[in-house]
Amino acid sequence: MLARHGPPKHQNKFAWNPNAGHKKNEKELGGKFRPYSEITGVCPRCKEQIDWKRRYGKYKPLVEPAKCQKCTKRAVRQAYHSLCSGCAKASNVCAKCCCSRDQIVGRDASEVEAEQKALEEAIKNARERDRRTLLRAMNNGKAGGSGTKSLKIGDRSKEGNVFPATSIDEYAELANESITDEEDDLICS
Repeated sequence: MLARHGPPKHQNKFAWNPNAGHKKNEKELGGKFRPYSEITGVCPRCKEQIDWKRRYGKYKPLVEPAKCQKCTKRAVRQAYHSLCSGCAKASNVCAKCCCSRDQIVGRDASEVEAEQKALEEAIKNARERDRRTLLRAMNNGKAGGSGTKSLKIGDRSKEGNVFPATSIDEYAELANESITDEEDDLICS
C-alpha cells in the first residue's frame, strides 16, 4: 500500500470541543467556580500530557488520595501522579513518570506558603495608600481571570511611581529600610 504524502485531504476548520453538545455546570469540579488544581511536581512532558487530558475531556480527578509508590502512604493528592510531593522532591524525580529530571514544573505548597507570608509582610509594612492600591490590584486580577471584561486600573506608565520596586521582596526590603531609617532619626533626635 502506498503512503500518502503531503497535508491531509480535508483540513479541520475548528478545534474539537469535548463538551460541544453538553452544558457544563459551573459549580462542578473543572467548572468556572471550581477549577482544577494547578499541575505541580512533574516534568514538562508529563505536564503536557495532563494538560491534553484536561483539554480533550479525558481527565479524571482523584476522588480520594492515592497511595504513594515509594512510602506507601495515602498522600498522592493529584491525579495521574504515582509519588507524593515529599518523596518526589526528596528523590528529585517527576511525580508522574518517576524519571529523574532537572526541570520540575509547578511550585510546592511550602513555596506557596513562603511567598504568601512575604506578601503579607510587604503589605503590613507598606503605607495605607500603597496597601489599598496593591490589594485592589490583586482583587481585580482575580476577578479579571474569569474571562469577562477586565477593568483597567490605570495608566501603565505610572507603575514605577506607585511601586518603585519590581518585585514584592524588593518592596518589603525598601519598606524595612524606611522603617529603620525613621527609627534612627527618632533615636538621634
